[in-house]
Amino acid sequence: MSLTLLIANKAYSSWSLRPFILMRHLGIAFDEIAIPLGQETTRADILKYSPSARCPALIDGDLVVWDSLAIIEYVAEKFPDLPVWPRDRAARAVARSLAAEMHSGFQPLRVHLPMNMRRAVKRRDLTLEVLADIARLEIAWSDARGRFGAGGDFLFGNFCAADAMFAPVVNRLYIYDAPVSAASRAYMEAVMALPAYQDWRKGAAAETWRIAKYEEV
Repeated sequence: MSLTLLIANKAYSSWSLRPFILMRHLGIAFDEIAIPLGQETTRADILKYSPSARCPALIDGDLVVWDSLAIIEYVAEKFPDLPVWPRDRAARAVARSLAAEMHSGFQPLRVHLPMNMRRAVKRRDLTLEVLADIARLEIAWSDARGRFGAGGDFLFGNFCAADAMFAPVVNRLYIYDAPVSAASRAYMEAVMALPAYQDWRKGAAAETWRIAKYEEV
C-alpha cells in the first residue's frame, strides 16, 4: 500500500517541506494531497485526514502520523536501510539534537522571516533577536560540518533528516538575503541545488493560492 503525504501550500508550509524533501531525496514513493492554508474550509479539509487539523501528515494505510519530526522518525523505522539519520551513533545523536532544536526553537526568525518559496530575493531589516537566531544557526551548522561533515556538502556529509529540518530556514535566509558566512552560504546552495528542493520550488511556483500576510513581507 502506498504512502500519502498530506501537505499545505508549497509556497509557505515549512513543516510540510521537511518530510517531503527527505522522502523525495531518499527515493521513497508517495502520493500527495495538498490543502491550501487560509481558506474557510482548511481545518475541515485537513480533519478528513489528520486529527491534528494541521499539515503535514503521513498516511500509511489505516495509520496517520502527524508532525514533521514524528513523520521523519516513522520513516526511519519503516525504512531502516535508508540513511534517514547518520549511521554513526555520535553523529546521529547530534543530528537528532539539532533537529529537535529546530523543531522547538528559533521563534524570532520564524516570525520575522516567514518562508515563501516564490519571493524574490530582497533584504529586510533584522531585529537583534533574529540576528541572534542566525548566529546560533551558523554555530550549529559549522560545528556539525566540522565534526561530522567530511565527505559531503551537508551537515553530516550526506543529506539526512537534520538537513531536512533546516531546509525551510535555508529558504528564509536566502530570500531575505540574510548576512551569513561563506561556509553557511555554500551549505545553503547545496540544499537548494537538491532535485527534491527544486521539485518543491517548482510546485510552489505553479500554485495559484496566495496569502497576503506572507506575500507582503
